Amino acid sequence: MARRSLQTGSGYGLKLLAAFLGALLFAPVAWAALPQGNAVKDPEAILRNSLPIDAPQLQDLQHRLESTSDDLRAKRWKPLAGSVTRSQALLTTQRDAILKRFDSEDQATAALLLDRLEQQLREVATAAEAQDRDAFLATRRAALATIGSAEARLVGPFPFLIPAEFDALPRLLGRATVAISTSKGDLIAVIDGYNAPLTGGAFVDLVQRKFYDGLPFTRAEDFYILQSGDPKGEAMGYVDPKSGVERHVPLEIRITDDAEPIYNQTFEDVGRYKAEPVLPFATYGTLGWAHSDENLDDGSSQFFFFLYEPELTPAGLNLVDGRNAVFGYVVEGMDVLEELSVDDRIVSARVIEGADNLQPHA
Repeated sequence: MARRSLQTGSGYGLKLLAAFLGALLFAPVAWAALPQGNAVKDPEAILRNSLPIDAPQLQDLQHRLESTSDDLRAKRWKPLAGSVTRSQALLTTQRDAILKRFDSEDQATAALLLDRLEQQLREVATAAEAQDRDAFLATRRAALATIGSAEARLVGPFPFLIPAEFDALPRLLGRATVAISTSKGDLIAVIDGYNAPLTGGAFVDLVQRKFYDGLPFTRAEDFYILQSGDPKGEAMGYVDPKSGVERHVPLEIRITDDAEPIYNQTFEDVGRYKAEPVLPFATYGTLGWAHSDENLDDGSSQFFFFLYEPELTPAGLNLVDGRNAVFGYVVEGMDVLEELSVDDRIVSARVIEGADNLQPHA
């Protein structure tokens, strides 16, 4: 039986590549509009940036640390050390303003996180002065994780209302972390319900039901996708045991700066060809939701890992953004993901954090 894919059949990957190459061949004047190599490709950075918060000082500190990657790649140690010093100064001068963003009951915890961050920034500075790349990466990652922990505490009520027509569907009102055990090893993925509550909710609900346990990978294309979630038997998705009807999940994409997602419409459908999704297909291990060639709203259980390859699918020009929903990112186990093929399977999938953010319906 034909399986649901990204949007069209199994040749879609070749169509994407052909379209991309065609764009390069016939639009030479458009180079200035192409990504300049600074697109965010780190999944944890994307997840930090997609939190629904307003914390300019803390986010400025985050972005300053993340931007040191350019100097690190070029081994420009002096300006890199200067950036870290400025980050330390920013934390010192803006500490009170940062703390004021937290609710009173969270300020003590936030203060401890900022104390930890202060120490971690000293360690980052030491690594920069020693020109120790590995130590710099490790200490910077720890500092950014602390910033992320602080930012997560700033999230208030769920940021938008989900349309009433989807009241019967499960929804993830926050984030969840899922451990996916495969025949080649383990992956850890963060599922983002803040920006894809119905898609993330459908996935986490099925994980809780152990739906994915034992399912094979049914499609693998180098530099493109690895797909699973097709159940045994005639059904192409999850069939509700009570109703006997296959559950369908609408296409759900939140555009940057929009208050809520658009549903069952592509970027082309709404005339926003240059729009950027809050959750982009911009990094290896992006989790996408599959639907059929014919309909946008018949995704049910099948999902795919996007095998991001910069030379073939550059961030912002991969032709998948705006046509399929992203609902999370692999944050650990990239080496395992690289080894998986149609000869492998999902052994089990378990929610290890955030299960309480799942609601079975409105």
